[in-house]
Amino acid sequence: MTNFTKQEIIDILKDNSRNDWLFSHADRVRKDNTGDEIHLRGLIEFSNTCSRTCKYCGLRAENSRIDRYRMTVEEITECAQKAVNAGYKTIVLQSGEDYSYTTNTLCKIIETIKKLDTAVTLSIGERSFEDYKAFKDAGADRFLIRIETTDKNLYNQMHPNMSFENRLRCIKDLKKLGYETGTGCLVGLAGQTIESLADDILFFKDINADMIGIGPFIPHPNTPLAKNPAGNLTLALKVMALTRIMLPDINIPATTAMETLNPKGRIMALQSGANVIMPNVTTADFSTKYEIYPNKSGTGEHIEQRKQIEDLIKSIGRTVSKTQGFRKDNKSSK
Repeated sequence: MTNFTKQEIIDILKDNSRNDWLFSHADRVRKDNTGDEIHLRGLIEFSNTCSRTCKYCGLRAENSRIDRYRMTVEEITECAQKAVNAGYKTIVLQSGEDYSYTTNTLCKIIETIKKLDTAVTLSIGERSFEDYKAFKDAGADRFLIRIETTDKNLYNQMHPNMSFENRLRCIKDLKKLGYETGTGCLVGLAGQTIESLADDILFFKDINADMIGIGPFIPHPNTPLAKNPAGNLTLALKVMALTRIMLPDINIPATTAMETLNPKGRIMALQSGANVIMPNVTTADFSTKYEIYPNKSGTGEHIEQRKQIEDLIKSIGRTVSKTQGFRKDNKSSK
């Protein structure tokens, strides 16, 4: 295990002459600690309705140009059944912060999907400790809630009417409740510094996160950041690679944002430390409306395209895992 200092992280992020070494080292750490299996998680984006006004996100409540939708309980569970039938061992339930789904409703959805003998990951935003406990009791295994940036001032700028402290509270509550807890950051936000990215990586290490999602910022035309430049893919890959080296056995997805910026972005990520792909298994009539950023890669993958994804994985000498893909030291791993 390598523990870089903040200054060492900064130096590596600034020095592109060491990129080949960094990516190959991260890939070696991944291979030594998580092996050559890639975990496929079936992503169901069940609602694009959101109460928040995050300045970078196309789902923001103030975006009146988006065609909003909410999947019914039956639509969600049917989609999950199809994904499990296709071989997915984890279902990821993701939405905007949509409180029209009550705690009881979400618990019923979780309980139904758990009966399919699959792991369940939630990515539904900030909730109370009591809600998180109810979801855990219903069978939820993992929860992803990205910090986006550990720079408090930048966080507050990007998230009007939200609380940095409450975001941290959510992460701590999830850890306390025994979830496999995931977080992550955006790379390329206006005002972000290399120093704050180094702090992000050290934060991931400090909380001993179980999974980390890292993606470059991509501007959406119907947001306040519409005219801002996109984040740098290479820099995002470097943040991801350093995270792998600092946290050798965690799960790291090759995010769709990377492939949106570069058709080979996902392959590049898988060869620089990533070990997870989250194919979108939402039906096409919904997935095209889940527009966090424009031209999102993967909206056409769906269940029928699983073989294409498996072929891509085999093309780089990797295999598809047949397990639910818990972190190595988690005794509940199947």
